[in-house]
Amino acid sequence: MAEYPFQEIEKKWQKFWKQNQTFKTQPDTSKPKYYVLDMFPYPSGAGLHVGHPLGYIATDIVARYKRLKGFSVLHPMGFDSFGLPAEQYAIKTGQHPAITTENNINRFKEQLGVLGFSYDWDKEIRTSDPDYYKWTQWIFLKLFERGLAYEDDAMINWCPNDKTVLANEEVKNGACERCGTPVVRRKLRQWILKITEYADRLLDDLEELDWPESIILSQKNWIGKSHGAEVNFKERDTGANIQIYTTRPDTIFGVTYMVLAPEHPLVEQVTKQDHRPAVDEYVRQASLKSDLERTELDKSKTGVFTGAYAINPISGEEIQIWISDYVLISYGTGAIMAVPGGDQRDFEFAKKFDLPIIQVVTPDGKEIKDQEEAYSGHGIMLNSGEYNGMDSKAFTREIIRRIEDEGLGKGAVNYKLRDWIFTRQRYWGEPIPVIHCEKCGVVPVSEKDLPVVLPEVESYTPTEDGDSPLAKVEEWVNTSCPKCGNDAKRETNTMPQWAGSCWYYLRYIDPDNTKELVPADLEKYWMPVDLYVGGAEHAVLHLLYARFWHKVLYDAGYLSTKEPFRKLVNQGMIQGRSNFVYRVKGENKYVSHGLRKNHDVSAIHVDISIVENDILDIDAFRKSRADAADAVFELEDGVYKCGWEIEKMSKSKYNVVNPDLIISKYGADTLRMYEMFLGPLEQFKPWNTQGIDGVFKFLRKLWSLFHDGKGVFAVSEEEANDQENKALHKLIKKVEEDINALSFNTSVSAFMICLNELTSLNCNKRKILEPFIVTLSPFAPHICEELWENLGHSEGITYAAFPEFDEKHVQEDSFEYPVSINGKMRVKIDFPVDASKETIESDVLSNEVVQKWLDGKPPKKVIVVPNRIVNVVV
Repeated sequence: MAEYPFQEIEKKWQKFWKQNQTFKTQPDTSKPKYYVLDMFPYPSGAGLHVGHPLGYIATDIVARYKRLKGFSVLHPMGFDSFGLPAEQYAIKTGQHPAITTENNINRFKEQLGVLGFSYDWDKEIRTSDPDYYKWTQWIFLKLFERGLAYEDDAMINWCPNDKTVLANEEVKNGACERCGTPVVRRKLRQWILKITEYADRLLDDLEELDWPESIILSQKNWIGKSHGAEVNFKERDTGANIQIYTTRPDTIFGVTYMVLAPEHPLVEQVTKQDHRPAVDEYVRQASLKSDLERTELDKSKTGVFTGAYAINPISGEEIQIWISDYVLISYGTGAIMAVPGGDQRDFEFAKKFDLPIIQVVTPDGKEIKDQEEAYSGHGIMLNSGEYNGMDSKAFTREIIRRIEDEGLGKGAVNYKLRDWIFTRQRYWGEPIPVIHCEKCGVVPVSEKDLPVVLPEVESYTPTEDGDSPLAKVEEWVNTSCPKCGNDAKRETNTMPQWAGSCWYYLRYIDPDNTKELVPADLEKYWMPVDLYVGGAEHAVLHLLYARFWHKVLYDAGYLSTKEPFRKLVNQGMIQGRSNFVYRVKGENKYVSHGLRKNHDVSAIHVDISIVENDILDIDAFRKSRADAADAVFELEDGVYKCGWEIEKMSKSKYNVVNPDLIISKYGADTLRMYEMFLGPLEQFKPWNTQGIDGVFKFLRKLWSLFHDGKGVFAVSEEEANDQENKALHKLIKKVEEDINALSFNTSVSAFMICLNELTSLNCNKRKILEPFIVTLSPFAPHICEELWENLGHSEGITYAAFPEFDEKHVQEDSFEYPVSINGKMRVKIDFPVDASKETIESDVLSNEVVQKWLDGKPPKKVIVVPNRIVNVVV
């Protein structure tokens, strides 16, 4: 087999593509366009592991395929380079975040470069570049002009260690997701974006998108639109109005108590004196919890009775008023009518505090005996006065009419979505372009003065009272008011990391434009993004925020499309092997010791190199660590069996596999094809190199097909025969279908099958091999470029034409019918593809195998599906 010099080939073509700007974007209105986009990465110090390129390889295959199909392709890459890790490193070391970020980006670009991605690097953007965030600040000003950005005091999640605000999603089990510090609740002045103004459009326009159903559902749930009623309850002694929102007004006769959020303004007013100490302490404790922690379904319910009572406006019953942290001031009105018979949280609360439970809706209108959980469905009314026996959905409409007629409330629509808290008390983020003037109030920075550039600071640590590090730079903070000229101060909070990623897909279109966000003609040509690929972890916030900003810019006349991303695909995750699992002799259990640092007291680091095919080299294991010298293991089928716990790849879990090591051993084309071969793009799959040799062998075999026994390039100019054409055109059809369906793993299998067929036919004919490598080039571009050049082409393979599938080459003369007797396949019989149903039926019934199964019985029916199947019913 001719030697396949992959290292030499890959370096050669990567240099060629860079020098010749092969992938430079060329908008051409005479061609169809295709905009394929990766969710851009945060440039972490760890660099890429083998899981990161999965989505990038997929989009690169699509981009290269579309160029071969004659499309103008926009396939850019950039970096979401503002972020907390670089700032934390700056706090620890004093190194400016810009230096850390630049070093990390260079490492990322080096790794991306050796994978052969066809990015147009002239389009590169970085969200921390002032020339970029000038336009992030410009968009903020447009939001401000349209009344969609405002200041307010808000309760926030505060990390005392990082000294910054955390989104609800950044709080895990009451602690900061990054550092593990317990989170506290604080009230701070914040900039807030009025995303709720767009709630209905963000919901309704989801129907236009080709997105995974799970992502659409996540967006719908986050927006949380519901229909119900606002109902006014009166506090018994003061007459204070307590307004609640409920999605189930039909259960109003089942209300046995009310609950106020601890922050509700009426708590102070209605609490009776003898209950005040307990209420005040509960309010204090609730302030230390995040919203997510407070609303976890499996947490134990807590609460305190205020001593006050309310009057049910429909039944006239007196009911107790409690406070509990499972009710949020940010949802609905911050007060609920509790119906323990129909709501599980209310049921658990009532059980814990021995409050009444009244069933008002059951499937058949009869009480459920020994009720162990709430019944939350619809059904027939009971214990509801004159409405007993009524369908609950009909009663919902009836009770809303009564509430409105009697002035007790109204039908209402509510949303879980809340306005977006848009400020962070950090240095490494976009300065918010407003100035605070005692005379004029909040004044936007003039567009001509953008960008407001981050100043140098002596310390990157936020102040103890929660102000950004920028607040300590007096010469930067102190300025003059653009309106009146008086002394004024700059805003010292910065934008969240989400800001730069809300619109980056637009900047790729014309990243060097200093005069406008994006030119109208180019925006109209390229938008929307045709394919957007990234992780499902961005299912809600990034996508929701990007859609919100896009719609605002659309309304302002800057964009031509209502939605940014036409098709969305979430790639799965390539997982790492974290913990080494083995069985100890004499014990009927498996022990997990291994790669994770401090996994347990007796953790033993196991070098992956001493495990092959999950079989442990026991001698190597004993030698690998002094504390393993006396380890005793149990034999299973003659070998020491072991396994691995599979988890997300992470530096902290010691299970990261560096792609550089794979590329140095096998080459980038092998890694590209192998990652696609691991399984469907959307699935999670463990990293395992057992199959990588098969992909490497495939490329070596392909190389050999173009070379003689002495390694000399040699192809035949003979005409292809029918078998060779059939193998080729089956491949072309399969690969084209698979790329359009993003089913890359089955394409790799098809390449292997086709190459095996061509090898068995000793085919080295140009008319077969040339279209074969064009078809393969999106997957393995380096080897295909080299072979294309060897075939005598002076232009690269990138803009060759994708082969046309010709049906005539794959048409079969005959078809082998599976013949079933009463649904069970018993025999296969060959027939000409144009055989009539009558001929097929006659020959099937005369077949000796079929006659044996008929056992002399006449068939009731013979079903012939042409070129598919025959079923004989006896």
